[in-house]
Amino acid sequence: MYAATPAQLVELQKGQLDAVNSLGHTVFNAAEKFVTLNLAAAKALMQDAADTTQTLLGAKDVQELVALSSTLSQPTIEKAVSYSRNVYGIASGASAEISKIVESQIAEGNRKVSEMIDFATKNAPAGSEPALSMFKSAVAASNTAFDTVSKAAKQAADWAESNFAAAASATVNAATAANDAVKAKAKKVG
Repeated sequence: MYAATPAQLVELQKGQLDAVNSLGHTVFNAAEKFVTLNLAAAKALMQDAADTTQTLLGAKDVQELVALSSTLSQPTIEKAVSYSRNVYGIASGASAEISKIVESQIAEGNRKVSEMIDFATKNAPAGSEPALSMFKSAVAASNTAFDTVSKAAKQAADWAESNFAAAASATVNAATAANDAVKAKAKKVG
């Protein structure tokens, strides 16, 4: 039977504590970035609302009011898209850091299992080779499955990121086109 020494157990506990601390720091840093982003967005939103109200109150007639309102909506849409990009950037950055930590822990766990299998193989009684071989195969299969799932998750994240960028760009383009159409219609009415 594989027996860990007290020093090995202490090292294992230190490694786990380091991983938990790293995860905590990653989550806290992401939360801090979200708070900063939201405070900046709230401050900008309040200022924009005050500026927009002042601008709209300065309109002399309905035609100017329509033209101003369509002009003022474009920056708001662009800011919303920018905010969404920032949120996505913070979330994907934190996710990448967490993935690295988890992958590191899994790699360390795999190394420990490999050491245990090697120890068991060297000290196994005669006739236990088939059981050890089966165990080695099971570990190899689980590692392969994890690698496959990990690669698929990374591909899905990359795909989502490219689709998010395309959707954000399409939103800005559609909003610009809609604003241009409103402006053109307002000019025809006037």
